[in-house]
Amino acid sequence: MADIHQEGAGADFDLSQFYQIFFEEAAENLDQMEHMLLDLDLQEANDEELNGIFRCAHSIKGGAATFGFADVAELTHQMESLLDRLRRHEIQPIPQMVDVLLESADISRVLLARHQSGAQDEPPSTADLVRRISELASGQVPAEPVKPAAPAATPAPVQPQPAEAAPAPAAPARPGMRALQIRIGPIERLEQADAIKELFRDIAGLGTITDLPSSEPNMRLFAVETSSTDNDLLDLFAFHVAKEQVQIHENGAPPAQGESFGFFPDAPGAPGSKPGNALGAIEPTSPVTRIAPKVESKGGSQAQMESNTIRVSVSKVDQLINLVGELVITQAMLAQNSLGLDPATYQQLISGLADLDRNTRDLQESVMSIRMIPMSIVFSRFPRMLRDVANKLGKKVELVTLGEATELDKGLVEKITDPLTHLVRNSVDHGIEMPQDRLAAGKSEHGTITLSASHQGGSIVIEVRDDGRGLSREKILKKARERGLDVSDQMSDQDVWQIIFAPGFSTADTVTDVSGRGVGMDVVKRNIASLNGTVEIDSSEGYGTRVSVRLPLTLAIMDGMSVGVGDEVYILPLSSVVESFQVNPDDVNTVAQGSQLVRVREEYMPVIALEKVFEVPRFDMDKSSTIMVVVEEDGNRVALLVDELLGQHQVVVKNLESNYRKVPNVSGATILGDGRVALILDIGGLVPRARH
Repeated sequence: MADIHQEGAGADFDLSQFYQIFFEEAAENLDQMEHMLLDLDLQEANDEELNGIFRCAHSIKGGAATFGFADVAELTHQMESLLDRLRRHEIQPIPQMVDVLLESADISRVLLARHQSGAQDEPPSTADLVRRISELASGQVPAEPVKPAAPAATPAPVQPQPAEAAPAPAAPARPGMRALQIRIGPIERLEQADAIKELFRDIAGLGTITDLPSSEPNMRLFAVETSSTDNDLLDLFAFHVAKEQVQIHENGAPPAQGESFGFFPDAPGAPGSKPGNALGAIEPTSPVTRIAPKVESKGGSQAQMESNTIRVSVSKVDQLINLVGELVITQAMLAQNSLGLDPATYQQLISGLADLDRNTRDLQESVMSIRMIPMSIVFSRFPRMLRDVANKLGKKVELVTLGEATELDKGLVEKITDPLTHLVRNSVDHGIEMPQDRLAAGKSEHGTITLSASHQGGSIVIEVRDDGRGLSREKILKKARERGLDVSDQMSDQDVWQIIFAPGFSTADTVTDVSGRGVGMDVVKRNIASLNGTVEIDSSEGYGTRVSVRLPLTLAIMDGMSVGVGDEVYILPLSSVVESFQVNPDDVNTVAQGSQLVRVREEYMPVIALEKVFEVPRFDMDKSSTIMVVVEEDGNRVALLVDELLGQHQVVVKNLESNYRKVPNVSGATILGDGRVALILDIGGLVPRARH
């Protein structure tokens, strides 16, 4: 698939080495375009929004043309034409334009994926999209999408009409401007002349350029309006074509054909200028004035941003994190061995170890920040999905996001997206009512779905809330009895809500392409449980539902407190530790079933004896646990009974489940400074165990 291009004598290079960069940048541009289209205010669309969407399409078109992906270049060229007329306020934005641009972005993704994978099957047809975009660009509202018929029906014969009806530009050039006719050729590849047009697009104040028909196959003809001299133009063109290939003639007449706004009408790889080709059918109604100093400054800012960005493989980041983890272990070992040294004799060594400790911590924090990704990356995927599902169901829904800056490990981000998708779709389908039903209930016809993320202790909490009809206790119990589930009317609301997580359970009356098969919520709970997380539901019938997902912040390195129980050492996440104190035996009370409570400042809290939980052997029978460490999880506190406090330090988390198996009440393991292995306690599992 690689194209070899010749440049000079014997100088060739392989474009395939740049393919991956193009695919990544194209995906980013498509995502950005989609996001901006969804946020576009059709009533008050400002120039910056329209220019931003246009730049995304323009970047994709230019890259696709460079690499020879003709189908992508052709489609994005059409999108670019429509967007160009929008940003010049020659036509007004309407919902159909947003729909067709979103649909075109989806097709572009498919086409790019085919090129990336090297697929040889038949690509999806874009003829209908091209027709609809062309009609919209000409100011018409197209009919509903038609099924592809014969290829002859695709060129959209209505397109020449707008050009004929369009008022021709005034014959004389504007004051201070020169009307020129520029001939480029002969050239082997006509697309090379498109670079000339790009100059007029990118250089503010240079002027305007318009394609003119040429009878010679290896020549390009342009009508230009500019204030620049011939020599200045030749100096600019020399970067792309030889000066001998450029002929400039004075011409007082205006361009014979309507302007093409700097786009190449023959998209790369398009079927060689077929009659009625929709690419040449989009013509504006007025000449273009290119005065955009702000765009030029923004271009400089964008170039600066790109120069400060580097793409790195995730595997390399993971390798770097692992190496930093080993460095932390080594630093801990050195610090442990230095405890017995005489400070006066080994002053420089101890000072160097202190510097090593500080630098290691700074390095660890910097490396970990690379791996952390803001939740906005996850939340940005839902506006488009929400719009499509709401339109399909005939509902009006608004999305509100909170806590987008909350960071989560990249590994969790990838795994949490699918469960959240199920929850959002469920809220739209089952939660939000139809507009007429909401109005009848005294609500706004627009329902609201809120996505929020926040850090709470050592966990991240993601909530999906809606102001819909809420869960119906009676309906859930009825469906449960029909499926033979063991339920009763005395069950608490929380227990009833948990029924919807049963495999195959659904309250939908009919099965649709959105929901009804009962394969959503059980998948959510199973996926969240695999991440050592929990799912909670709170609902009020008639007012809405809230689903809370709680996940541990599984970082490779964390701050921990080491405690001793017998000869064993355990690590408590420092973010969960509240306080520690010496306990008197009289302050501990035994209640039913042997459970213990301790009184702390007029408050009773459960006691967990780690000695009993982990069955730690006790060789010194006279020694007993007299220190309690209070830990907190989700607003609930318990007191852990330990023998001694060993200190606070950074620990490298080693996944115990992938290397051994899942151990109850343990989230991982670490290597201490003396080489011993210590278990990291799962506070999220210990606290509920003690309080229920």
